[in-house]
Amino acid sequence: MTSSDATTDHAPQSGKKRTPRRGRGVLAVLGIGVAVLALLFAGGRLSLLPGLDSLFGEKTHDRSGPALLKSIQDMSAYEAASGNFQVVVDLERDAKFLPDGIRGTRTLFVGAGTVGASVDLGKVTESEVVVNEDRTVAEIRLPRAVLGKPALDPDRSYTVSKQRGLLDRLGDFFSDNPSSEQAVNQLAVRHIGEAAKESGLTARAEKNTADMLKGLLGSLGFERVTVRYGGEQG
Repeated sequence: MTSSDATTDHAPQSGKKRTPRRGRGVLAVLGIGVAVLALLFAGGRLSLLPGLDSLFGEKTHDRSGPALLKSIQDMSAYEAASGNFQVVVDLERDAKFLPDGIRGTRTLFVGAGTVGASVDLGKVTESEVVVNEDRTVAEIRLPRAVLGKPALDPDRSYTVSKQRGLLDRLGDFFSDNPSSEQAVNQLAVRHIGEAAKESGLTARAEKNTADMLKGLLGSLGFERVTVRYGGEQG
């Protein structure tokens, strides 16, 4: 008997070798790029997870130079009062013809600072200090108390929230924008200065200065000391 079974080898229809498509390579490169960007964006949040802080944690290096003394001024003003102030700054910036989701920022900032009030004793002349022959009565005329510049305290000031449009987020990603922080700081300083003018801080400084001079001259033997400010009449 003869067998009709036979095995045949199927030869390839074409002698050309298959080559990988370029499209797949491009997609792979894009996929890697997206994954790297995702890690960069999520790195800060992943560092909050247990065990990943060492991987995405930040290190701070202070490479600042030494502080240089620029000038020295002799102070003759007596700072008799100081006020602590706090203000909530709500700064919103919009763009014309664009919705807030595309272009615009809104920052909620808590600013805390101090303002001092002082009396310049260096402006007092001899004619403005009258003492009787027995040196028991004295009358002193002083200039009005003035407010100093508000000093914002960075340890007690902070940003509560900051909303940004898409274009603003992209701009902040590629470059820092210190002007936005400077704007809320300047606005907080302005509001604190305005509040200090209405707080009665200068009146408190004048009273404290008068009490200080009366106590000082009283310890030197003066029985009656009168302190007047500016154009006050006796």
